[in-house]
Amino acid sequence: MSEIYEGYERQYCELSVNLSRKCNSAASLPDGEKKKQEVKELQAGLDDADVLIRKMDLEARSLQPSLKASLLAKLREHKSDLNKLKREVKKLTLLNSSQPSDEDLESGMAGAHTASANERDRLATTTERLNQSTDRLTESRRAALETEQLGVSILEDLHQQRETLLHSHKKLSDVDSAIDKSKKVLTSMSRRISRNKWIVGSVVAALIFAIILVLYLKIVH
Repeated sequence: MSEIYEGYERQYCELSVNLSRKCNSAASLPDGEKKKQEVKELQAGLDDADVLIRKMDLEARSLQPSLKASLLAKLREHKSDLNKLKREVKKLTLLNSSQPSDEDLESGMAGAHTASANERDRLATTTERLNQSTDRLTESRRAALETEQLGVSILEDLHQQRETLLHSHKKLSDVDSAIDKSKKVLTSMSRRISRNKWIVGSVVAALIFAIILVLYLKIVH
């Protein structure tokens, strides 16, 4: 799942829980400035929730189809919950705009009890979803940590292999240097052998010439 979507969803769930609590709190307040202020804060919170819903919608539609379908299905549930909350806030706004009669007061109290029960159910559902989102984030972080540890292990292995290659390269350089020296020695020895062959050949030729000369002189005399 997209981490960006999960971040928006977590923010929305937290905001939704807070708005539900504020809505229950405002419903129990008597009409007056304090209740009007609570309603204004609720309306501002609903605007923020709408913004988060739009962000989640855009992020979900930018993902691959396999994830897109499941995220949009979850998003529809969030939109439905938000619409319920908007209706509850609208009721508070209407109730606060006029002084209720006794019948209206009784009806309002009954409606408040019903709304409170509905809000408790919705709050429990939202809290459960928030916990699920937290679990998914924890699992994503755990997977990211495992991936990071694996990456560090791979980097360490690569570093060790690099050190081994550098060491082998140095040994090969030493071997090349030794081979070059050996070639130079062999070349020098080959030259000396060739020179010694010429010297020996010259000495042998001189001896043969001397022997021939001696024999000739003996024969002549």
